[in-house]
Amino acid sequence: MKPGDDALLSREEGRAPEPAPKASRAAALPWVIAAVGLLGAVAVLASRNSSTSPKSAVTAPFTDSGSTRIGNGGTPPDIGALSPSERASRLYVRVMEYAEAGLIDSVAMFAPMVLAAHQMLVQPTVDERYHFGRVAEVTGTGAITQAQADTILSSSPRSLLGLLLAARAARLKEGGATAAAFNQRLLAALDSELATRNPDYDNHRAEIDQAVADARRPN
Repeated sequence: MKPGDDALLSREEGRAPEPAPKASRAAALPWVIAAVGLLGAVAVLASRNSSTSPKSAVTAPFTDSGSTRIGNGGTPPDIGALSPSERASRLYVRVMEYAEAGLIDSVAMFAPMVLAAHQMLVQPTVDERYHFGRVAEVTGTGAITQAQADTILSSSPRSLLGLLLAARAARLKEGGATAAAFNQRLLAALDSELATRNPDYDNHRAEIDQAVADARRPN
């Protein structure tokens, strides 16, 4: 079974995706740690070369969602000391940087590792489910994106991240009316949700602002 297939099956059966079995998580762990280690090493080499080479999305110092530098001319972090959540976060940030830069080969190489890392999370947070869904989206796996959105919205129907993710999944699958309906729900919930000062919204404010702008744009 490929990474993310459990979420696809869950979506087809109308239920939320289940955490990966312990055996599957254990089998995936060395692969995920190796991927994080590779990305950390790339960041270190890139920062050492930054004085002579222009920065790019590939060579810029690698930061996670909390802006913690991984490569700044020093050594890679102790991968074994990272929690599953930290490993997943580091992989997510790098792959999204690749996606934004249009580096399709790099996305194709590392996206399966990101999906595997998120499947290893026993009790993923809303933010982690959003990450899982976004990486699935950039690889064109809309069913996984929708499954994560459904799970977020089942417990928090006004979640901006859940609504944003659901709209993106709808555009991948069928576009049009379904995506527009989620966009309207996003606009209706926007002010009250931002007033909660949810840190997840701060971490993804640029994406929320872009989704709002898209939702307000005349068809």
